Amino acid sequence: MKLDSGHTVTAVEGEEKAKLKKHFVGYPDGLVRVSPDRWLFPGRYMDLGNDYYNFEFRKDDVLIMTYPKCGTTWTQEIVWTMRNNPDLDNPDAPWAVMDRVPFIEFDLFFPKHPPEGMEIVATNAFQRYCPEGDLRGAFNLQLSRAIPEPRTLKTHLPFSLFLPDLLEKSKVIYVARNPKDMLISYLHHHRLLRNQEFIGTLEEFADHFISDDLVYGPYWLHLKEAWQKRDHPNLHFVFYEDLKADIKGELKKLDAFLGTGLSEDQFANVEKYTSFSEMKARDSLFFNSEVSKNDALYNQEIRTKDGGFFRQGQSGGWKTKLTPEVTKKMDEWIRQKCDFGIKFK
Repeated sequence: MKLDSGHTVTAVEGEEKAKLKKHFVGYPDGLVRVSPDRWLFPGRYMDLGNDYYNFEFRKDDVLIMTYPKCGTTWTQEIVWTMRNNPDLDNPDAPWAVMDRVPFIEFDLFFPKHPPEGMEIVATNAFQRYCPEGDLRGAFNLQLSRAIPEPRTLKTHLPFSLFLPDLLEKSKVIYVARNPKDMLISYLHHHRLLRNQEFIGTLEEFADHFISDDLVYGPYWLHLKEAWQKRDHPNLHFVFYEDLKADIKGELKKLDAFLGTGLSEDQFANVEKYTSFSEMKARDSLFFNSEVSKNDALYNQEIRTKDGGFFRQGQSGGWKTKLTPEVTKKMDEWIRQKCDFGIKFK
């Protein structure tokens, strides 16, 4: 199938399907490749890829773009708070983060034909902005289109799968992270969530990453596309590690990029409100606590043993998690694939 972007999308079949299905027992609609770049996505991308490519961005939009597990939720909360809640008095602040900052392509992770009894509940934002919306359709895409300006939106898709004029229309914040820490976090994510559910070892997960066999990969190409645009005035490229090391300084840079003009008191509000400890304490507001206790959606053994969505929020944790063999493989991957000028912190 040919997409409007010029890419070709095909279902993963045969030996490749068997290889992936051995370790990834989620993905109810299978997986697809988007060529020639070999992007890997859940099967629903076959139906929704053109909708994402042709998504109509507006001049006041801010799009947060990351590869998974690179500080996305933190950045969503920071940017939304700076733009909408610097005095911490916005009545919508208790809404789930994806109600306030919709995840454009989140529908990829919901079955195309939900099984009988699978109830999808209209969120606060969906009820308000999509009163005639279809919950059995692409409800996150509907919400992304419907929320009022100025919109803050989230995606894990790369630049090449959106229209080429994205940066001429809107502002984009791209967050990059050391791939070794990203790998550890993404592994936990795949073990925790049933709709992705990885059942192999750390070494096997690392091999999938190096072979560009993780959803949203290849990571190196995702990074390269953004890195090559880093000097565009409408792109703010930031490292997760810099946000951790100097949040005050990075908030100042974001303020200048966004044009929010915050006062010192407002900076202090944002810094405290979006700190890891504060966000972890509000965990149930980000991700419904009752949903997270549902074993059909979350692996409760992993949740109990290794934690839920918010765990440590640190940099450099890979040093105690990766084996010397995996570290060596990752170093070689960085040397070979990330030779376009980027240096990880």
